[in-house]
Amino acid sequence: MTDKQTAAKTAPEIKAAPEMTAAFDEFMEAFEAFKETNDRRLGEIEEKLTSDVVTRDKMDRINRAMDEQKRVLDQLALKKARPPLGRAAASGAEATEHKAAFEQYIRRGDEAGLREIEAKAMSAGSGSDGGYLVPEETDTEIGRRLSVVSPIRALATVRQVSGSVLKKPFSTAGMAAGWVAETAARPQTSSAQLAELSFPTMELYAMPAATQALLDDAAVDIEAWISGEVDTVFAEQEGTAFVGGDGTNKPKGFLTYTAVADSAWSWGNLGYIATGAAGAFKTTGASDTLIDTIYALKAGHRQNANFVMNRKTQAEVRKLKDGDGRYLWQPPATAGEAASLIGFPVVEAEDMPDIAANALPIAFGDFRAGYLVVDRTGVRVLRDPYSAKPYVLFYTTKRVGGGVQNFEAIKLIRFAVS
Repeated sequence: MTDKQTAAKTAPEIKAAPEMTAAFDEFMEAFEAFKETNDRRLGEIEEKLTSDVVTRDKMDRINRAMDEQKRVLDQLALKKARPPLGRAAASGAEATEHKAAFEQYIRRGDEAGLREIEAKAMSAGSGSDGGYLVPEETDTEIGRRLSVVSPIRALATVRQVSGSVLKKPFSTAGMAAGWVAETAARPQTSSAQLAELSFPTMELYAMPAATQALLDDAAVDIEAWISGEVDTVFAEQEGTAFVGGDGTNKPKGFLTYTAVADSAWSWGNLGYIATGAAGAFKTTGASDTLIDTIYALKAGHRQNANFVMNRKTQAEVRKLKDGDGRYLWQPPATAGEAASLIGFPVVEAEDMPDIAANALPIAFGDFRAGYLVVDRTGVRVLRDPYSAKPYVLFYTTKRVGGGVQNFEAIKLIRFAVS
């Protein structure tokens, strides 16, 4: 199986709804118009050493329209991928009892049911500071929706822990071996070298408010309301931290690790490939940088790799061609799939930086092997009817950590001379 075929399999398979199909058709029409206009622009540059302002403006308008249509496609895919807010996750009398008791706590602050369940189960789920873990199905709902909204979470390895820190041993060098003659001496060989990586979980919180009238309304699905209020803001904060977090009271993003030229790479750093021009691709052979980055990864990581960049960077990448005049960026084959760049899926992460001198706006790698997200089990909700009367506040917390676990698996592109 080729790298291209394997990479194509990593794209999410979402069955297209009619509205997704219509939006996808509009997107493809815009892409054809984009190629035609860009070809005209390149022809004008070749003939007159500059492009007509009308052509440039038209191409920019089409590029913005494509970005907007892709945003609509992403939203439709997100809606399609979200699981229903039903009770399918609950099973058995215990889950039903827990849900009913939790709803009583949310609506009226009645803790009796939850305390009775904890006493029967001898649960250690609630600390002395108050608050209760949300029911199992609500916790699962938030986690699933986050995996779609936050692109890095969807790409990375996710581990559930019960403590505050996950310590992960990693072999940075294997045992040594050598060939010897039949009667030659056998000197001792070097042992494997291990490094311990530590991933502390940090507290992520949201505090939505509701009136008591809303909580008293039996038609309101309280679980759906909590999920809807919390999942988007949690996902936005997570996505930002997984890319550029400094590791202080938040996960450490992969762009905050030391980046070195790939030729000088060492464990603990991320290697980068320079474009050869400050704040831009080279005027000739721009695709060489992308190809060099792809093959900077070992084959085992390359097979599962993705490009990660924001929309502005992708708009520039769309203009690139190979030596035979073929566009390097290709639209999705069907609605619900990812666009590709030289055969590898492109993941849009708006927290990636824009193209600028010495910036690192493009990452390429096997993020499942390279980046680790650590979730401490449980989402905690503390009901506060006193601090903001007449509103009832719901202090909702989750503990999340993250960081690079394999420094070989991610490469960066630096827009610099070297």
